[in-house]
Amino acid sequence: MKSTRNQSSASEFILLGLPIRPEEQGMYYALFLATYLTTVLGNLLIILLIRLDSHLHTPMYFFLSHLAFTDISFSSVTAPKMLMNMLIHSQSISYAGCISQVYFFLFFADLDSFLLTSMAYDRYVAICHPLHYTRIMSQSICILLVIASWFLSFAGALVHTVLLARLSFFRGNTLHHFFCDLSALIKLSSSDTSINELVILVVGSLVITVPFVCILVSYGRIGATILKTPSIKGICKALSTCGSHLSVVSLYYGAIIGLYFVPSSNDTNDKDVIVAVMYTMVTPMLNPFIYSLRNRDMKGALRNMLARATSSM
Repeated sequence: MKSTRNQSSASEFILLGLPIRPEEQGMYYALFLATYLTTVLGNLLIILLIRLDSHLHTPMYFFLSHLAFTDISFSSVTAPKMLMNMLIHSQSISYAGCISQVYFFLFFADLDSFLLTSMAYDRYVAICHPLHYTRIMSQSICILLVIASWFLSFAGALVHTVLLARLSFFRGNTLHHFFCDLSALIKLSSSDTSINELVILVVGSLVITVPFVCILVSYGRIGATILKTPSIKGICKALSTCGSHLSVVSLYYGAIIGLYFVPSSNDTNDKDVIVAVMYTMVTPMLNPFIYSLRNRDMKGALRNMLARATSSM
């Protein structure tokens, strides 16, 4: 194996993968394969239900369908390569494959953040300004919010990827991870990474911190509105419309905080890898269950689809 690529970077990287003993590889392979398939099929089911049921043709479910597609894509960036490496007992990934993985990982992670923010804004308008909901959350506004989310995610991921591609990797090519993580690659680089670190701080604030603050403000306003007219019926209605979204937000940002904001030493690579598994595989898998089990509309749409399928047999 060549150790350099054009005398500036490694021709490939070695992914040490998950901290799993060899005798447990088969069991974990089956577990992660089941998790990935559940993620894909569950989120595809959400998209299908929203497309087929006219009662779900509302702004909230419009955003949810895009979130489901994003979760499938996000999990697909890392899971297939990890499963393939476990199956053929390989640990390598090409330089181009690694850079591409970084780009799409960042792109779909950022898109998740923006879509969750759009959904929080939708819930805020629905509860705090119900009389103006149809005017504020018009079809054109919803489409504009999704387009803006895609554009900002594209731009943010592209900036990181272009800056990453200019780094050299003379010191080694081994990553203590199961995918090409941006922070792990920057630590591995032999180049000056001060610009990369500055951009991570600035862009990270824009695509993660600002949306998170917007979500907190939205739910703060929702809570204040509910407390102005306290009633069991009002609280139950708010929980039924916001509970699923709050659960997904908690999973998503909880994993990010655990992975990137909780200080860790150089000896805690295993912890980072385990949290990354939660972030990249478990959270996208749980989203369909959260929205189907906690959401009355989704359960109704699923029952209707099953009834139609049964009657047509």
